[in-house]
Amino acid sequence: MRNCLYIAMEGSPHHLDDQFKALASPVRRRLLRLVRDEERSVNQLAQSLGASQPATSQHLAVLRDAGLVSVRSHGRSRLYRADHVQLEAARRFFDDYWSSALDRLAEAAQSAAARRRTAS
Repeated sequence: MRNCLYIAMEGSPHHLDDQFKALASPVRRRLLRLVRDEERSVNQLAQSLGASQPATSQHLAVLRDAGLVSVRSHGRSRLYRADHVQLEAARRFFDDYWSSALDRLAEAAQSAAARRRTAS
């Protein structure tokens, strides 16, 4: 196809796939924001979401399995907090991905401009 630029995500590690799937849910993204700076219990999070404790626990399990949150027990409560190391790894992936994609876009634009100049 002419004048098309395809940007493929190649070699995405499986843990990033799991993280992206976990982040596909707006509820889980909201949960992640709620535990970004402080630990919170499932009950606190459920109340903030206006959701049931079991539904909140299911979303937290997906985030935990993807490595995006850590959990620790404190008495009878389970406290969740964002795992900043894993979040940073996902951010670096996007930084690298978009930097590379933008470089390819610039090269494609320069090539197209050179072809137009040559054709004139």
